[in-house]
Amino acid sequence: MYPLPINTNYVERVIEAERPDSIMLGFGGQTALNCGVSLHEQGILQKYGITVLGTPIRGINITEDRQQFKEAMIKSEVPVLQSFAVNSLQEAFRAAKDIGYPVIIRVAYTLGGRGGGVAHNEYELQEIVQRGLNLSMVHQVLIERYVGHWKQIEYEVMRDYNGNSVVVCNMENVLAMRVHTGDNIVIAPSQTLNNYEYHMLRSAAIRATSYCGIVGECNIQFALDPTSEQFAAIEINARLSRSSALASKATGYPLAYMAAKIALGYSLPELINKITKATTACFEPSLDYVVLKMPRWDFSKFELVKRKLGSTMKSVGEVMAIGRTFEEVVQKAIRMCDIGKDGLVANANLSSQSTAEDIERIEQALIHPTDEIIFAVVESIKAGLTISRINQLSGIDPWFLLKIKNIIDMEDNILRKSNSFDEQIIRKAKKMGFSDKQLARCLHLEEMQVRNLRQKFNIRPVAKQIDTLAAEWPAKTNYLYLSYGGETDDIKVKDSSKSRIIVLGAGPYRIGSSVEFDWGTVNAVWGLKENGIKEISVINCNPETVSTDYDICDRLYFEELTLERVLDICEKERPTGVVTCVGGQTANNLTPKLAKCGMNIVGTSSENVDKAEDRAKFGQLLDLLKIKQPAWRKFTSLEEAKEFADTVGYPVLVRPSYVLSGAAMKVVWGEQQLEGFLTDATNISPDHPVVISKFLQDAAEVEVDAVSDSNEVIIGAIIEHIDNAGVHSGDAIMSIPPWRLDRNTIDTITDYSVRIGKALNVKGPFNIQYLVKDEEVLVIEANVRASRSMPFVSKFVGYNLINLAAKAMIGKSLPPTVKDLWLKTTGFGIKVPQFSFMQLEGSDVVLGVEMQSTGEVACFGNSFYDALSKAYMAAGYSLPLSGSALITVGGQKNKEKLLPIISLITSMNYRIMATEHTAEFIKNNNFNDIQLVYKISEPDRKPNIADLLYERKINFIINIPATSTIEKYVGMLYDEYQIRRKAVEMGIPVLTTFEAASSFIKTLQWLRDNTPTIMPLKSYIELE
Repeated sequence: MYPLPINTNYVERVIEAERPDSIMLGFGGQTALNCGVSLHEQGILQKYGITVLGTPIRGINITEDRQQFKEAMIKSEVPVLQSFAVNSLQEAFRAAKDIGYPVIIRVAYTLGGRGGGVAHNEYELQEIVQRGLNLSMVHQVLIERYVGHWKQIEYEVMRDYNGNSVVVCNMENVLAMRVHTGDNIVIAPSQTLNNYEYHMLRSAAIRATSYCGIVGECNIQFALDPTSEQFAAIEINARLSRSSALASKATGYPLAYMAAKIALGYSLPELINKITKATTACFEPSLDYVVLKMPRWDFSKFELVKRKLGSTMKSVGEVMAIGRTFEEVVQKAIRMCDIGKDGLVANANLSSQSTAEDIERIEQALIHPTDEIIFAVVESIKAGLTISRINQLSGIDPWFLLKIKNIIDMEDNILRKSNSFDEQIIRKAKKMGFSDKQLARCLHLEEMQVRNLRQKFNIRPVAKQIDTLAAEWPAKTNYLYLSYGGETDDIKVKDSSKSRIIVLGAGPYRIGSSVEFDWGTVNAVWGLKENGIKEISVINCNPETVSTDYDICDRLYFEELTLERVLDICEKERPTGVVTCVGGQTANNLTPKLAKCGMNIVGTSSENVDKAEDRAKFGQLLDLLKIKQPAWRKFTSLEEAKEFADTVGYPVLVRPSYVLSGAAMKVVWGEQQLEGFLTDATNISPDHPVVISKFLQDAAEVEVDAVSDSNEVIIGAIIEHIDNAGVHSGDAIMSIPPWRLDRNTIDTITDYSVRIGKALNVKGPFNIQYLVKDEEVLVIEANVRASRSMPFVSKFVGYNLINLAAKAMIGKSLPPTVKDLWLKTTGFGIKVPQFSFMQLEGSDVVLGVEMQSTGEVACFGNSFYDALSKAYMAAGYSLPLSGSALITVGGQKNKEKLLPIISLITSMNYRIMATEHTAEFIKNNNFNDIQLVYKISEPDRKPNIADLLYERKINFIINIPATSTIEKYVGMLYDEYQIRRKAVEMGIPVLTTFEAASSFIKTLQWLRDNTPTIMPLKSYIELE
């Protein structure tokens, strides 16, 4: 395994070292596909005699190049929308004029609709086309007729070398063509097509994919006019995609596994269906259930972001709900998203009567969909809008709107009989996906009272099995979901004296919880098995994960991670314990509730988890251990909070307990801001206390990943952030080993970590975050669970920390041989975050205490800059070895601090451009040849930054605001924001902290004289 950037340069060097005879391109998303095409075009595949397995390059080019795709569809008698592939802005203007506005712009060779959009006029067209041409690998965009109100239908097609084809799954997008499929609510199988339409599109899918020469798996997307039988092919993804993951989990047909076998030369009739273990892979799945995919967005993390959904994907994760009806799955999916909603209706904020102003606002919400669109539909029905009016405004098919109305009508029914527990109504409500919490709210009861009452009336869910062939052939796998739409369990969990454990997964990917916790879940299952646990079940609801593959554990429950559902499953499983410490914050938050209900928590006890999570209790523990922390206090009133902030001095950090990724956490710089934040965001009260602590500026941030068996504490690694404190740990570049800490500080951190681990009686994984300032070490927080960095640490030290944690969780002692492995390694590991600022229109790149990254990369090297250079490239940074730097810095102190960096840049012969005050300061400090440039808000003054960005005359930008946090939360300096925003859209690196700027420039300096190493992972982690 080579931890390297996926680009032609690095891949060629690996090919040279490994000399493979073949390559697969369809399994690594758009990045892998684009890289494969480049390898072919540069003659690298031919040079080394490498065969492409699966869909050939010709097929990839046809599907990715917009003009070739259009021609291929016409030849295979599949209609397409009127469109023109263009390579310049002038051509785009002509194309849009011919088609007529609005038009949609689609970018060739990009992922998730990246860079595209809908233009209603020339101004919007110019903005989108300039961005799109810049992002396209072949400098090409498609200008296409916009059909936002048409239905969006997808087919997953599997095809072998012999030309055999099967349609594994068809899916319907509830929000029609106007919303990118990655941001759409998707149901499988399609619900509103008649038999003729289904087969018309199915035949077109097979014709189109056959003509393109697809081998393996692909997804084809159609637009279908709801008022006629007119349709058009929109695109084909000749690779595994998000839709493929959804189709695999929806049907139980393992698309990636089958596609790999087909690429190796097997035919569909030769491969066996893994669910029935009797039929072959050419049997098309037939479902007796429905699945619904709901995206998860995290717009609230971004102050200026535009929440409108459109042709560019903005969601950061998704969930999949399985059930018997649309009503059931839509309510389950909303709970699975973990956004503070208990379903479609009966939520904490029960809506009041709508006014005339509300109607206008609701209609606008239907016309311009946001992440709240499904709730806007509920509001519109409650406000009395007709189904046909809602359909006209939103493009959502009346069938779905009527189903949503059924849920609203059921809520009315329950509210009308809220003084009694009507068995019949409750039974019907449960079939419609109502949770105990929703029912409790309507019936003025507690959640557990509703649970006890329905159990008294024997209203219980049944466990149903995914069988792919609608019970035509018996299923052999334990791939399960719970539903009230059935009479009996499909499987019976036998009574057994054997150990039986349930592991809770992490739910949807979101900012702060991504594939790292899925890695934790899967490795916990394997670790527990290795250590003698006989039966393990997993509960999770994310179709993108390995933990929801049904062959990972003994029984997979594709289900909600809510207290109600976990208890339902526990009643069927009767486990000896539940693991809550590997699924991130979602699973961790269930710890005290499950313990209260009598469940045995495997690993660290519920009381000790609470001691770490509750900010006040943890603060008291540190005082007891005489371990320093920033001055803090817990508050239940605004006046007390103001008084404390005045005493310790601003800035202060305000944060609630039991949160992930710094949610609702803010650095506050003055009394007015404190008052505003506490009134708007946190609802401060005795029930919702907040902790306020002194925020230390210019402090280094360090964290520790560790495992404890309550006697022995094993430090996985001490990790230092490159950015100073104030940038959330999930957004900071990280280094193992620490790159600036002295031995004394490392010893102090080790000592504190061991003492805290023992004081919390940790049995399993934990993570502690520290501040280091003026050689003093202070504790920020401890998380008694797996952390985001544990996979990174495990790969660096060559030892699986979660496997180690599994031992500790079930009471086994930790082996002394794994102590201090991180100190014995010879190389460096660097982790760099990945952001989605490009897709999140309006968002700003200045980082703060609330996490904003949506992913990460890690690379390894023999030296710090060897690892960092590769990690930057893997995260998509361009590393220009010559060219121009734009420098714009706020505040005298910041300007002075930047002088050494400016000196280094000039010594490397980069041309420096600067805005007025920065340019004047640099010149006054004896730097010559500084080019003065003008703000974006002054378009008539030349040279203008906007022009220079579009013309790609700026290679990187150092933009350090007066005080990043003040600027972000107290009064955005719009000019600087505009520069950062435009740079992001043009893919130009923007560095907003001194530490980031310094490490970036020194990486460029290192690259001038050095070549990054190319070695398998194990070569970097050889122990001394």
